[in-house]
Amino acid sequence: MSFFIKSVVGNPLKGMGVGRGEEKADQETSTDPAAAVGMTREECEDYQRQLVEEKIQRDADFLHKKAERATLRVCLREKYRLPKSEQDENMIQMAGDDVDIPEELLKMVEEDATEEEEKDSILGHLQNLQNMDIEQMREKASATLTEMKSKAEERCSVM
Repeated sequence: MSFFIKSVVGNPLKGMGVGRGEEKADQETSTDPAAAVGMTREECEDYQRQLVEEKIQRDADFLHKKAERATLRVCLREKYRLPKSEQDENMIQMAGDDVDIPEELLKMVEEDATEEEEKDSILGHLQNLQNMDIEQMREKASATLTEMKSKAEERCSVM
């Protein structure tokens, strides 16, 4: 505890040259970082080892997520015939080639693909035709025709 207080507050007499012998004794006893934290050496080593293992696991999970995203981008590039990205391919290779696309993302891509297929199919066009108002289309066509006729009569002396 005294080490913590001294490190935070500091020693006001340090600059004056008083009390140097006592400070050296405190430094010699508190050189062990485990003692400074209040743990035994074994507990401190176990804690440090656990921190390193957790960091390795987080890094592996992060790398796997990045590889999943890269796999999805590769699939989308193939679908839309876009140029391949070397960076995505390298990411997939680093994580191992057994990376799959997450199910949620795969469902989203499949839903988009089915919607596009429905829009491009004949049935999709027929549904669009059903939604159109034929009377309104006739009125627009006749109005456009009469407008074109009147403009042509104004410009042409033969008509």
